[in-house]
Amino acid sequence: MNPVKVTTENGIMTATLADVENRNALGMALLTGLSDAVDTAEADESIRALVITNEGSTFCAGANLKERSGVAQTDATAKNAIGFEEMLEKIQHASIPVIGRIAGHVVGGGNGLAASLDIAIAQEDVKFGFTEVRLGVIPAIISVVCLPKMRRGEAMEAFLRGNRFPASKAAEYGLISRAVPADQLDDAVNEVLADLRKGGPKALGQAKRLVYDVPAMETQEAFKYTARLSGQLFSGEEAKEGMAAFLGKRKAAWIEEDQ
Repeated sequence: MNPVKVTTENGIMTATLADVENRNALGMALLTGLSDAVDTAEADESIRALVITNEGSTFCAGANLKERSGVAQTDATAKNAIGFEEMLEKIQHASIPVIGRIAGHVVGGGNGLAASLDIAIAQEDVKFGFTEVRLGVIPAIISVVCLPKMRRGEAMEAFLRGNRFPASKAAEYGLISRAVPADQLDDAVNEVLADLRKGGPKALGQAKRLVYDVPAMETQEAFKYTARLSGQLFSGEEAKEGMAAFLGKRKAAWIEEDQ
């Protein structure tokens, strides 16, 4: 069975983590399936966003300990597998928004997957936890995507205690965008997707890059980069269409008629 189920509807691709037996642990097959979904979504110009969600009571349980301990690993699967760090980087560098619909618990490395998403909304009844220290390891790789979102004191407590905390606390930490009641999860995600459909496809990708790239630049470098990028976008066909639509009080060409 494929551990990642992919569906597409109305310009939105959904990748569902479906390895329920292993609590959607980050095994090689799951990472490969997720990587393929990102690649497919980026290659299709009709796809406006990718949603990552889950089956079962766990969104992602972190590392697949069976594979890490050498069980159920073959040379063939290892050769073709993408590394977890590569997967996190691929999500953040994707040219389309990657949205999280988190309908299950998030443990260990799963926090990194959640934190790597551009916008992530979780059910308020699910738990998060950096449980690595209780296994004698540390949240090493995921610290690269989690620490930029967390204050030092919060990260220190979460990393050292290894305890579980509610989704509302994960939102306070900045790991996810917000937590909502379970019966409001789909509405909250759909509201985000409706807004994304109104943005220019190229503009969305460039706006995403600003968030990741500009904070790492020196001030002078950042102003030069953003001035050059702004000029390029304002002179582009997408901006011309967007401004013409605004001035003409009509919908831009990339917005479907029923939106």
